[in-house]
Amino acid sequence: MSALILHHYPSSPFSEKIRAVLGFKQLAWKSVIVPSVAPKPDVLALTGGYRRTPFLQVGADIYCDTALICDVLEHAQPEPVLYPPHLKGVSRVFAQWADTTLFWAAMAYNLQPRGAAVLFANLPPAAAQAFGEDRKAMSAGMNRLRPHDATAAYRSYLRRIAHMAEEHEFLFGAEPCVADFAAYHPLWFTRTCVPVMAEIFAATPAVTEWMDRIAALGHGRMEKFNAQDAIAVAAAAEPLPLPPEPFQDEHGIPLGSAVTIAAETFGTEPTEGTLVAATRTRYTLARTDARAGALHVHFPRIGYVLKKTETSA
Repeated sequence: MSALILHHYPSSPFSEKIRAVLGFKQLAWKSVIVPSVAPKPDVLALTGGYRRTPFLQVGADIYCDTALICDVLEHAQPEPVLYPPHLKGVSRVFAQWADTTLFWAAMAYNLQPRGAAVLFANLPPAAAQAFGEDRKAMSAGMNRLRPHDATAAYRSYLRRIAHMAEEHEFLFGAEPCVADFAAYHPLWFTRTCVPVMAEIFAATPAVTEWMDRIAALGHGRMEKFNAQDAIAVAAAAEPLPLPPEPFQDEHGIPLGSAVTIAAETFGTEPTEGTLVAATRTRYTLARTDARAGALHVHFPRIGYVLKKTETSA
């Protein structure tokens, strides 16, 4: 298997989710730091439109969304397991809740004026403004919690997580699973990136003790890399053979069609390409970039919208 290349930036909470999984599995990986806001020309050379952070590159294969990245890392390094057999269903359901409901409550709490002031304290005012405008564009049409509502929800969610952490070393038992990493990253942002907001943990010490256990797993074996070299890696590689999984047609769109895939809500910029796989769990698009060459860009089914590209007569 080609090297794992994670495109991320330090304060990205979803990137911390994957960095922690890499630590759990003690994997070696290359680190490419991407901009936190648009424009992102090197990102788009590889993804074709998708610009959420992080994404994982393996040669000429690009994996979007941390839910799919976790699956790829599980395949690359099956032990220790992210999806224990007796927890396969509940851990995935919990992780999806944590990556959506918990995440958005936490971030609405975290980025209140006090938190935002700390996050951007060492940056020029224009950087804070650019970040706000970028995230506003990425979340157009989304319903966002107001700060007071977010605070109340976040407190409730922390109490529920505390009940789980009081029972076990990790949320579902003696070892971590995908649920732990999904729940950890928005809380990590509170504690690490906007520590002035971390007072909310005072009532739930079991949560911070559990977070310490996750943090102790580390980030694996990281090597610095740069975007130009990552693009060169893609250009020199061929996409991996597609797994022999049956085509699952839910849209009446045959393989070989020109399509777009975009996130349902946040960051809805579409990626265009040719549909070359639609399995039970993922979509794969083939596309070509002038710098990166022939690529396969992979998305999970859940959370993404597939559409046939409209062609004019």
